[in-house]
Amino acid sequence: MVDGIRIATPCGEIDHDGRDIPREALLPTGEPVLPVVADTSGVTFMDSSALDVLLRASRQISRAQGRLRIAAPTPSVRRVPAPTGAYTVIGCHPTLADALNA
Repeated sequence: MVDGIRIATPCGEIDHDGRDIPREALLPTGEPVLPVVADTSGVTFMDSSALDVLLRASRQISRAQGRLRIAAPTPSVRRVPAPTGAYTVIGCHPTLADALNA
């Protein structure tokens, strides 16, 4: 947590089998919904199911008057949502500091 913003740091591969891990990091069960920054600098692979997790989390966070931002996306993270335009819905920032200050 930094200034009331939850920082989630998913790492490794995020695919259909591992999609519950980032979901729980973004929106922990029993915790208040807060503004969230997903620091994706450690994500080595991401498929469309991970994008679905990000979009669903973004909607839930927005309904609670928060915002989801993505920080430090690796090429794997940037590649998946590019054709869908998802980054027009979820802010994507080159560094963690940029995402926290957005």
